[in-house]
Amino acid sequence: MKHIITLLILFIFNLNYAQKTINASTILKDIKDGKTIEIKNATINGVLDFTYMDEALPNLPKRNKWWNNGGSNTIEKDLNNKIVFINCTFNDDVLAYIPHEDSGYTFIANFEDVATFKDCTFKEKAMFKYSEFDKNTDFSGTKFLRDNTFKYAKFKRTITFENTFFDEVATFKYAEFKNNVSFKNTTFKETAIFKYTKFNNGVSFNNVKFEEDLNIKYTKVDGEFDITNMNVAFTIDSKYANINGHSFSKHLLSSKN
Repeated sequence: MKHIITLLILFIFNLNYAQKTINASTILKDIKDGKTIEIKNATINGVLDFTYMDEALPNLPKRNKWWNNGGSNTIEKDLNNKIVFINCTFNDDVLAYIPHEDSGYTFIANFEDVATFKDCTFKEKAMFKYSEFDKNTDFSGTKFLRDNTFKYAKFKRTITFENTFFDEVATFKYAEFKNNVSFKNTTFKETAIFKYTKFNNGVSFNNVKFEEDLNIKYTKVDGEFDITNMNVAFTIDSKYANINGHSFSKHLLSSKN
């Protein structure tokens, strides 16, 4: 009987832990206070706006039309905190990029320390357009279920997207990877866009499933280009792609020899 009671207590403890919920506003306050963010096995409720747009807007000059005012319309927020989310579910938008039409400003967040979103689920938007990731970054095992973008993002250290899942169009257009990046075992349910993407030290698409189109037009790869068991259901647009100085088609021929 004592053994059963112990197991029951452990079960209740684990159930409560698995169901832990945290408000996005609490996380944003902790970031602002300079705290390290390390959250595991949690559900995050509320919009997680890494740009702190609502806080910045009242202090900005009014703009009639950004292209007529001169100067930059981009407001960048540099996050110095280590930010780690493991096995977390984000019920609302996660925003490191916001184009605010009413003000004419664009808000961007940069991650200057470790940024980890491992085994997470983004139920709504996951917007990282223009973001710079200065240290090690990990999106492995994560599910992107709605709009997502890494367009123009820059990854300066170790980065992995292994075992990820993109349910909608995935955009890495103009993204730049300084170090080798792996998308091994990832599934792209809709079109994957790597147009103009730069892989400066190799990339792995080993065992990746592209269930619609793959766009690598103008993509530049230096270093390893692993496409072992890569499967593309529809078309590959590889026009002007440069794989170690060769076209995509020539790379395929040379890799078979």
